Amino acid sequence: MKWKSLLIGTGLGLVAGYALANTLKSEHVTAEKALKAAKRTFANKGEVTGSWIHMVPEVLERFDLTYEVYRGGITINIDEEQERFEFLLDAKTGAILEVHPS
Repeated sequence: MKWKSLLIGTGLGLVAGYALANTLKSEHVTAEKALKAAKRTFANKGEVTGSWIHMVPEVLERFDLTYEVYRGGITINIDEEQERFEFLLDAKTGAILEVHPS
C-alpha cells in the first residue's frame, strides 16, 4: 500500500508541476502573437509587405519603469512607397510602446 501511495503522490506532483510550468510560461505574449497584432495595427496605414521580430524579449528601462519588450520591424506600402518602421512591443501585453521610422 505504501508504494501505491508513493506513486500516486509522485504522479500528482508531476501533473501539478507541469500545470504550474505552463502557467508561468504564459506570462508573456508569444513573439508570433505580438507580431501578428502589430501587423494588424500597421495594416490601417497601408499594405504590410514585410515584418520581423526578435523572439527573445529584452529589458528596457524608461522613466524609472522596467519593461520586457520584443524588438521588431515592419515594411508598409503607403501611397505606393515602401516605408520601414521599427517598434518595441510590451512582452507581457503585446502593446506597442514605441515606433520609429528606420
